[in-house]
Amino acid sequence: MRANPPVRVLIVAHQTADSPQLIDAVARRATAGSCTFTLLVPTRPRGLHRVVDPEDYGAAEANARVATAVPVLSRAAEGEIIGIVGSHEPLAAIQDALNLLGFEEVMISMLPSRLSRWLHLDLPRKVRALGVRVTEVLGEERDLTDVPAA
Repeated sequence: MRANPPVRVLIVAHQTADSPQLIDAVARRATAGSCTFTLLVPTRPRGLHRVVDPEDYGAAEANARVATAVPVLSRAAEGEIIGIVGSHEPLAAIQDALNLLGFEEVMISMLPSRLSRWLHLDLPRKVRALGVRVTEVLGEERDLTDVPAA
């Protein structure tokens, strides 16, 4: 009898990529059943780059978030997590990951509702419309000034 392959879970986060709430959610999902995780951090251009050339900026900050988050999430998952950087548009980044890498579940980690651009864009509902299971994780507001940009 063949064992079922592990479920592939895409974690989508930026500012909350190493939040206690996401770490806890990853640990709970890892104990719920066989799975593998990939962390997707969309780029986040700032200032005029958000309008003029958003696809060309924000990668250094996103890579720094990946480097910070992957070790703590890997410990929570009790296995290696792969980290990738995606498009500045979170829905496009998720669609790219789903189409290119194939995931059965998506875990979206967001800021609290009053601060979350992703909640205001209704990102979880839009991802559910793509036909995958979505888990929403709400982080807490915290000071990110100590996080390196590069």
